Amino acid sequence: MTDTDWNAVNIVNPQGQGGWLLVCEHASRRIPDALGGLGLSSAAGGSHAAWDIGALDVAYGLSDALDAPLVAGDISRLVYDCNRPLTAPDCIPARSEVYDIPGNAGLDDAGRQQRYVQVHTPFHDAVTEVRTNWQPTQAAPILVTIHSFTPVYNGATRAVELGFLYHTQPAAAQALLAVEQARGRYASALNEPYAATDGVTYTLEKHGETQGLPAVMIEIRNDLIDTPEKAQAMAGHLAESLTRAFPVPDSEATK
Repeated sequence: MTDTDWNAVNIVNPQGQGGWLLVCEHASRRIPDALGGLGLSSAAGGSHAAWDIGALDVAYGLSDALDAPLVAGDISRLVYDCNRPLTAPDCIPARSEVYDIPGNAGLDDAGRQQRYVQVHTPFHDAVTEVRTNWQPTQAAPILVTIHSFTPVYNGATRAVELGFLYHTQPAAAQALLAVEQARGRYASALNEPYAATDGVTYTLEKHGETQGLPAVMIEIRNDLIDTPEKAQAMAGHLAESLTRAFPVPDSEATK
């Protein structure tokens, strides 16, 4: 294996001065060569099980529109899910919805620890470094994580199009939801299609709430962003919603 093959993270616009720190944990479906594709079928390797379809394109668009730093994963969540601690049963899943993951079956504790060190550690170290060095112009900066979800999950159709999630502190998610619902473009909800009880707010807690940084996870139904054009349109829409929900105070904007 090579260091490049195991590159776990890409950092975009680290000097960005916008008031949003963007994180996209499930940006990539790439599997290091040494893992032999984890034994996945081509369908599984390209599916939502392997990555959040469209999320990276939205995150890139938001980074451009908001002058925001972005930390994006560069290895599939099937190798290690960077939005999970090592103690989570699904941090290295042996099955994801309808897909078996043969390369993860029977992985022992040493193998799990190695994946954690190779993927989770550099990713979260990068988020910490960017956050620590970040000098936003906005008085009340926000951590925003970008995810996508499938229109149908385990046979159930999901009507919601945008979800805004929080760990234990709801203010940021509530503010963004209020703006989104007032705009009326997408069917939006709080803590849908997941919530903290589903174990999906690890990054929000680790780099947001425990650091005194307001945080919100944006979940986007992936049929709305499954082409670059649709993802760019969604990025423009969300940039406007974020700007309305968390405006720069006049005293800060005129410095």
